[in-house]
Amino acid sequence: MPVRVAWGVQHPMSGHLTLYLDVDGDYVLNTEPDVGYTHRGLEKTAEYRHFIQFVPVIERACNFDASNFALGYARAVEALMGVEVPERAEYLRVIAAELSRIMSHLYAQALLSMTGGFETMTVWSANDRELVLDLLEMLTGARVTHTYIVPGGVRADLPEGFRERAEEVLSYLERRIWDYYKMLFQNKTFQDRTMGVGVLSREEAIELGVTGPNLRASGVDFDTRRDDPYAAYDKLDFDVVVFKEGDAYTRALVRFYEIAESIKIIRQALKDLPEGPVRCKVPPTLPKGEVYTRVETGRGELGIYLVGAGGNRPYRLKISAPSFRNLMGLIHLCRDVPMGDIPVIYYSFDILLLDVDR
Repeated sequence: MPVRVAWGVQHPMSGHLTLYLDVDGDYVLNTEPDVGYTHRGLEKTAEYRHFIQFVPVIERACNFDASNFALGYARAVEALMGVEVPERAEYLRVIAAELSRIMSHLYAQALLSMTGGFETMTVWSANDRELVLDLLEMLTGARVTHTYIVPGGVRADLPEGFRERAEEVLSYLERRIWDYYKMLFQNKTFQDRTMGVGVLSREEAIELGVTGPNLRASGVDFDTRRDDPYAAYDKLDFDVVVFKEGDAYTRALVRFYEIAESIKIIRQALKDLPEGPVRCKVPPTLPKGEVYTRVETGRGELGIYLVGAGGNRPYRLKISAPSFRNLMGLIHLCRDVPMGDIPVIYYSFDILLLDVDR
């Protein structure tokens, strides 16, 4: 007879999440999520903050990919106002966003490695992530949340010596990621733990609204940066990484190859960086109207719905968070599986509960 057990929130691998598992022995028959442990009411908070003051707040919706969240919000404000961002600022935004993506993917790789007991790979990923944090600190003045991308552009130009230091770090990571490949992706034990585990078909991924690397791992060739370009992405050359297997292994592999693509994007942006200002003036108030914009974060498509009413605060803000959408795919897969596969499936989706709860 099935018994309901709680996986989390005290479980060492559950994070800020409880999954209620209906189990028969060690076999999971059904799963129900219990979220909300990190709910902070960010969307309501926006109604009580000046639209500039909300930038550091929205970054905390996903502090492992802060620049992409700030970019999504800034683009919504600019679209509502009809503001055109300087070209140089658009390139600098791409640099910050791709550094943030690398940092996010390394973090996801570290956690997935931990679920399989690959502690060396966990430490490698976490330590190399520090180099990216150092670059972001050099560019923005802060390591985790940056408030660098703001409505109208970015807060500051490239600091002296950034190009040289960035090339050192990117060259190191370009070599280093193939150590990851040999250590993790060619490891027979890791392959046994992830290949064929948590298979999400193309049709299921589309129906459930899954997004980002998880969607592309299931064979859907879609990336907002290419298919609905913003910032300077339409001027840069990069490949969209797509696999068709849709299992835990390929979800991790998409992120691995996306790190290489992000390195390529940052190099191009630094090489082609145009001259000019890095910020323009924006009106003091949000005009009446509504707008929806989207960007491709490390975890998938982030949608921002913004309503202005003529004041200096958003009348309404709605965040379509990628982790919340991906949670639908996770719950779908955490049924009729061995309990030992739950952590692997969970971390292969790279779900951040701060992003889910907002």
